[in-house]
Amino acid sequence: MRILLWAVEFREVLKRRRMVRAYEPESIPRATLERIVATIRRAPSAGFSQGQRFVVVTESERKRSIADATGEEDYVGEGFSPWISGAAALVVFCTREDDHHDRYRQPDKVEDEGAEIKWRVPYWHVDAGKAAMLVLLAAIDEGLATGVFGVPAKRMDRVRELLGLPPDVAVVEVITIGRAGDDTLSDQRSSRATRPRKQLDELVHWERWG
Repeated sequence: MRILLWAVEFREVLKRRRMVRAYEPESIPRATLERIVATIRRAPSAGFSQGQRFVVVTESERKRSIADATGEEDYVGEGFSPWISGAAALVVFCTREDDHHDRYRQPDKVEDEGAEIKWRVPYWHVDAGKAAMLVLLAAIDEGLATGVFGVPAKRMDRVRELLGLPPDVAVVEVITIGRAGDDTLSDQRSSRATRPRKQLDELVHWERWG
């Protein structure tokens, strides 16, 4: 069977990826959001453990409650839009660590003594990051804008309560999605405007670090 491959203009999508903190007050069709979050099924994961989980929030009151719980007022200064509560949707990225351990306790993954491999990096968080990037790019492909924020530890219990999360699921980060609004002020005051982009040779090493 022949498999036909079409070229994807990935470079164009990547050029448009940026942090957006202002959105137009319009909803996004459910079908569009479903296409975006369906990328979770194509996200890579260690041992195909598939521990990534999403919670998609579109209800206005719940978005407002999450914005209050996460401290939106800390982000919103004079002239700034309420970018968490103002987004059309919030995609809460979660991970279930037990999925990773369950996979690496199976016969084809255990070490010689039958014990689970000991990892120095929590790959369940790494896998969540992979899924997050797919959502960021998929949203751009749909003509939408995105932002990313984390939940401070002191605010986490309230956010978990609002989302009804089970104890074995951890929140990693949240992505805002919507139609981009006037983000001029954020562009002027954000880290993007005040810090230069690092040179490629500072970030990428070939063959060895030095």
